[in-house]
Amino acid sequence: MTRRASVHRIAAAAPDDVSGIEAAIADGRIDPAGIVAIFGKTEGNGCVNDFARGFATQSLGLMLQRHMSAAEAHAVCLVMSGGTEGGMSPHWTVFERRETTEAPNGVALAIGRTRTPVLPFGDLGRVAEVDMVAEGVRAAMADAGITDPADVHFVQIKCPLLTLQRIGEAEAKGETVATRDTLKSMGLSRAASALGVAVALGEIARDQITDDKIATDWSLWSGRASCSSGIELLDHEIVVLGSSPAWAGPLVIDHAVMADGIDVEPVRAALRRLGFAADGQLSPAERGRLVALLSKAEASHDGKIRGHRHTMLDDSDISATRHARAFVSGALAGLVGHAEIYVSGGAEHQGPDGGGPVAVIATRAG
Repeated sequence: MTRRASVHRIAAAAPDDVSGIEAAIADGRIDPAGIVAIFGKTEGNGCVNDFARGFATQSLGLMLQRHMSAAEAHAVCLVMSGGTEGGMSPHWTVFERRETTEAPNGVALAIGRTRTPVLPFGDLGRVAEVDMVAEGVRAAMADAGITDPADVHFVQIKCPLLTLQRIGEAEAKGETVATRDTLKSMGLSRAASALGVAVALGEIARDQITDDKIATDWSLWSGRASCSSGIELLDHEIVVLGSSPAWAGPLVIDHAVMADGIDVEPVRAALRRLGFAADGQLSPAERGRLVALLSKAEASHDGKIRGHRHTMLDDSDISATRHARAFVSGALAGLVGHAEIYVSGGAEHQGPDGGGPVAVIATRAG
């Protein structure tokens, strides 16, 4: 039996607004038994104390348990990215797969997922987390039936962070932690997770990575990793999005890597590879083909964008990740003609410094 992927982008009026997903289930557009992951862009600051992510996760989990067992609901990867600064519109992206008698017709979108074991707090931001994530990415690839890393276009990871309570628990056991700064722990977890993706996909050799290079050596990066850290989990939720000739359906995927926050030309090239004209802003007809746009955003550590000074890292009132999300969302919205875009802040080792990976999911041209 062949598998077929479906992706649904659904607006959200609030972090607990699951009515759009329930309506899609009620009218048969979504089969809850086939839901493998839900990505959410939610209001909030995206920092350690962003409980909007947990609120959204709880709301989605309770909704899923109305349609499946608790164990099945737990298996669904709920990747909540806090912060919809600027004009970014809060929304859900629901990933579904079903068995079908439909014959494959060229390569199509393939989806795999897994959850890692709980990460010991002392391992966060260290090579042990890199290794755990690399193993998880390989498991998610196998779940998608993807054997060649070149067929992977995007790996979305939700990873944990440290709180003072978690730090205290580790230290009570005689363990050390990579940092006692809870906000910094978010970046370290994202960084180690991204390097784990790079190792699994063969972008970086494992022996190049040591503890001291995590979140410091920006020459090491993955062009397909997207990692978001949060207080609402203790393990890693890993979703692999790729291409496979064994999958059916009209959806296709490609990816690009932005060199900086205004570098939309690689994204435009990816759109063209998927059959969009993409000479300027997408036409209304083309916007109908665009199913999802997923991106990372990062404030460059040299404080400049193409030689011009930016102040994202100097603002002590607003986290740089919030500035970067708004900035990149605006650049991409100008290209695709709408702002219902999944932009996640904090791109440590996810694309070059100041840039980030982008994934485009669309219906096949013609």
